[in-house]
Amino acid sequence: MYWDSTYILVIIGAIISMIASWNVKRTFNNYSQVGNSQGFTSEEIAQRILNSAGINDVRIERIRGNLTDHYSPTEKVLRLSDSVYGQTSVAALGVAAHECGHAIQHKVGYAALKLRSVAVPLANFGSMLSWPIIIAGIAMSWAGLAQFGVILFTFVVFFQLITLPVEFNASSRALEILEKDSILVGGELQAAKKVLSAAALTYVAALVSTVLQLLRLIMIVKGSRRR
Repeated sequence: MYWDSTYILVIIGAIISMIASWNVKRTFNNYSQVGNSQGFTSEEIAQRILNSAGINDVRIERIRGNLTDHYSPTEKVLRLSDSVYGQTSVAALGVAAHECGHAIQHKVGYAALKLRSVAVPLANFGSMLSWPIIIAGIAMSWAGLAQFGVILFTFVVFFQLITLPVEFNASSRALEILEKDSILVGGELQAAKKVLSAAALTYVAALVSTVLQLLRLIMIVKGSRRR
């Protein structure tokens, strides 16, 4: 069987992503067993945070799945997963507050969030077409076309890169609100911080994995030119 030495970069990226994913699930599960002392549910806290921020046009919905929580700025819907919605754990409250952080970013016009929204179609375009264009360029010995495919993939890297400040800022806003409004206190707040920190590392892992993929594409294209 043919072995391409650049596969090692894909393997490294996959391992890093798996470790980050395992860590966030483990951390969330651990603190899902710790309830908040005031008995708030995640959706109650989300509504409270939205109201406090003057956001009255965002509805809260339940969505199937585990940690599939997200905020949709186009629909103005904050969706909480089965593992978060209706739960009173400090982990669930932390996740709900994080998604509220995105809603607040949208309201105040946070620049990085706007930039990420613009980057989404570019990233999708680059992810879908980069490989076919690179393969076509190599097959036709057309170096310029293969290099164009690599450039397209940089859109994916850029999207992952701009995602970091968006996610870190949302978590920062969430923790600030949870502490300022005394929603979580003492060890509860620290537990929520650990959950959000673990979640943030998954985005770091995604960026590293994507950069490694880009490096692999560059190596493949350069290698084809030497043949």
